[in-house]
Amino acid sequence: MAIGVKKCPECGGINLFLNKEKGEVICRDCGLVLEDKMVDFGQEWREFGEGGEGEESKRRTGAPMTYTQYDQGLVTKKKKKGDLFKLASKDRNKFFRLRKWQYRISTAIERNLKLALGELKRVSSYLKLPKSVEEESARIYTLAVQRGLVRGRSMESVVAGALYAACRRHEVPRALDELSEASGIEKKEIGRTYRFVTRELGITILPSNPADYIARFSSALKLSPETQSKAIEILEHAQNAELTSGRGPTGIAAAALYVSALIHGEKRTQREVADVAGVTEVTIRNRYKELLDELKLEKEIKKTKKKKK
Repeated sequence: MAIGVKKCPECGGINLFLNKEKGEVICRDCGLVLEDKMVDFGQEWREFGEGGEGEESKRRTGAPMTYTQYDQGLVTKKKKKGDLFKLASKDRNKFFRLRKWQYRISTAIERNLKLALGELKRVSSYLKLPKSVEEESARIYTLAVQRGLVRGRSMESVVAGALYAACRRHEVPRALDELSEASGIEKKEIGRTYRFVTRELGITILPSNPADYIARFSSALKLSPETQSKAIEILEHAQNAELTSGRGPTGIAAAALYVSALIHGEKRTQREVADVAGVTEVTIRNRYKELLDELKLEKEIKKTKKKKK
């Protein structure tokens, strides 16, 4: 522990001693107590239980709270099954009964959460979502259950709606088509549930930015970083020209990437781009024509073709 005082104000000596047990700083030369009642903010490793000398026995708390468990991770678990056999038969039977009751869930909300959060983890794992999104979606679903918003709706659709809302809040681009494929719920049902849950819970979500999808689509199409940067630049010009308002973010992002690939001589078919973005070829063509006409990008594409010749 660092000593704040460098030398003794009484004798000017620097031979100082820190007594950690009493929290005092003492001058060895004259015996003056320079500081007392010092607080040690370091970790305390004293043992209070019957555990061994390993890391586990030195822990003072359990795992942090999390909404991804129905009890938020606050349950106090009984001893492991192997440890129970070390007890006397009378105590062992008592602890076995306690363990059995511990795993019984009493309320309907807890039962719903236990099933729903398992489904949420499965869909989240399938979509490779980060832990922050999984935690946020679990929080949204828990609030929806507590407010009675799940009644009359399938558990899976509310889970998918909560996941989509969490993705939008954390700016993790996932389309409704992807959530529909992962959860087995129709795209329209997920969208309807998502709008209902966010409205009832008062969750404010900004519109999706098409630029958020560029990195994923570019990686799937194996395009160069230059093409990706140019696509983002095209989107910025499109936003300034108000071409993105009222249009699906995935469609406009895919079209910008398609134009950028043509400019850099990386040919990708409209079918390939449409499949990656989860939109139709018609959408790609319509957005492509709008970008060419409004942003005057035909010249850049023609220059690329002339260089190749």
